[in-house]
Amino acid sequence: MLKKERQVYILHQLNLHNKVLSSVLSTEMNVSEDTIRRDLYELADEGKLIKVHGGALSRSFNEVHFPSNGVYSQNKKNTIAQKAVSLIKDGMFVLTSGGTTILEMARTLPSQLKATFISGSIPAVLEYTHHPNIEVILIGDKVSKNSKITVGLEAMAKIRQMQADICFLGTNAIDLNHGITENDWDVAQLKKAMIDSSKKVVCLTISEKLDTVQPIQICELKKIHTLITELEPTDPKLRAYAEEGIEVL
Repeated sequence: MLKKERQVYILHQLNLHNKVLSSVLSTEMNVSEDTIRRDLYELADEGKLIKVHGGALSRSFNEVHFPSNGVYSQNKKNTIAQKAVSLIKDGMFVLTSGGTTILEMARTLPSQLKATFISGSIPAVLEYTHHPNIEVILIGDKVSKNSKITVGLEAMAKIRQMQADICFLGTNAIDLNHGITENDWDVAQLKKAMIDSSKKVVCLTISEKLDTVQPIQICELKKIHTLITELEPTDPKLRAYAEEGIEVL
């Protein structure tokens, strides 16, 4: 694979998953980790990513405010957001993770909605505070500088004291055999706690992330009630998930 092809692949993976690991990229592209590191440093020098130990982060990790026109697959995420909002009713306690699809949902909330939104994601909480009628609860603890979300034992303990009506998860990767997976250990633990503390769990993902896997498992598919993508529910790509008993929207 030529350098230009490798770097295009790396940037695409960052758009999808926000974080890449050198070891995983090395295996996927069948090149040495030294080659991957050189690519990452070059892309970092060009301002296209943030180089960190063991891999790289999307430049979006340096942002707190995300303009809609700068979001990857924004139109698809807006479609997902509109479907998600249809599940939220007045009086609900809504637990959410972070991510750009969650932010699109926050921007799509109808102004008359009266509900309580709970999150440890700094960008998501800021979006919720713009809404005229919803209550906002910030889950406090140590803030991960990489993911702009509160992480740690205290955050998980607070989540486990709750019983949310519905939980919306921004999904990094999902497939039939591994379920929901992540590439950030702290975020994965937080999402596990959210799932355990919610009556209904809804995964939001663009279809490009279907049938993909990241290193850390969050849960098996049986813990997911609803899967929302930009596709029509009858799309063949969703058939296998529906056959697992998941509601697809």
